[in-house]
Amino acid sequence: MSVTDANIDETSASESAMKAAADAMRDAAATAADHAAKVRATLSDTGPRAIRTASRLTYTTSYMTSYSIVYAAVFIAHLLPQDNALVQGLYDGGVAARDALKGRND
Repeated sequence: MSVTDANIDETSASESAMKAAADAMRDAAATAADHAAKVRATLSDTGPRAIRTASRLTYTTSYMTSYSIVYAAVFIAHLLPQDNALVQGLYDGGVAARDALKGRND
């Protein structure tokens, strides 16, 4: 083998290596772009989902709190005897509070 043939073989091996490296870089860039698009799509869907979840949690917590307070108050009111000073005072106080609120809104 002559020096010229060795140089040609070395050049062609070098070109093959460079071509393989370029192909690998192109494939890596395409894969990275695909992955970035998938991440963007996932994140754009995550925001509204998080807001919906927080909204449902807030609604459920508020509902359960108000239900338990009102249910307990009604349950206790039904346990008390109806014809006594305590029940009459609670009733009159409730009516007075309602009337005061009506006066503020008018």
